[in-house]
Amino acid sequence: MTPTYTPEFSPLGKKVDYQDQYDNSLLFPIARQQKRDEIGVAANALPFAGVDLWTGFELSWLNARGKPQVAIATFRIPADSPNLIESKSFKLYLNSYNQTRIASWEQVQAQLTMDLSNAAGGKVEVSLLSPAEFGREQISELAGSSIDELDIDVDSYAPCPQALRADAANVVSETLCSQLLKSNCLVTGQPDWGSVQISYTGPRIDREALLRYLIGFRQHNEFHEQCVERIFTDVLQACAPQSLTVYARYTRRGGLDINPWRTNDASAVPPANIRTARQ
Repeated sequence: MTPTYTPEFSPLGKKVDYQDQYDNSLLFPIARQQKRDEIGVAANALPFAGVDLWTGFELSWLNARGKPQVAIATFRIPADSPNLIESKSFKLYLNSYNQTRIASWEQVQAQLTMDLSNAAGGKVEVSLLSPAEFGREQISELAGSSIDELDIDVDSYAPCPQALRADAANVVSETLCSQLLKSNCLVTGQPDWGSVQISYTGPRIDREALLRYLIGFRQHNEFHEQCVERIFTDVLQACAPQSLTVYARYTRRGGLDINPWRTNDASAVPPANIRTARQ
């Protein structure tokens, strides 16, 4: 069984020697439940389903004859897995393939799947895109009505769910989005930049209040997955939508982007792993 750790013992913010020979011990799982306890989410009663979509832009290894291979990798880590994987450790792990000879692409995919599933404690889906397929990758943005042009005053840069409100007499189905999401790494305090999409059916959410709430993450320290789950539970509790989906796409760091998706809509399907202009 793969052990889990707490964030302060991760490689974040520490000087490390990069290894270029395969080493799955570099992966650093962190239990999701500690942060979920903070927002009142019980381990046996998740109010959402979902997935963390990761894109790895810096995956390379050697074939059996020593020739370098490169790929763009997509990883789908289920939200109900007990662990998230700390991103710097993920990067170090991927870099450990750099000078490792592996006979086939299928073997690389199988090894990634096994190691990441063991670390997450749940089945991780891995797909590899070859250089011949790179040209089909397109840039697009999150769909929905942008709330970023609202002319508002802001004087708080910490999450304030009490600011959220909705009109119970006006039930709507709509998708809202913002590119003003910023949070900070839980350990290092480095800025994490993202775009967020909120789709719901229920009492009409006050857009100015929602924008102030999202901007409130600007000085908040949490990992990407934890921020999205906090947004989901805060909106769910404050605005009481009948269905809710929250999806954020964060800019890459160290060749990895992380894009959490959470929903309680039984008809919703996980999104395609698009790439926004900032990614």
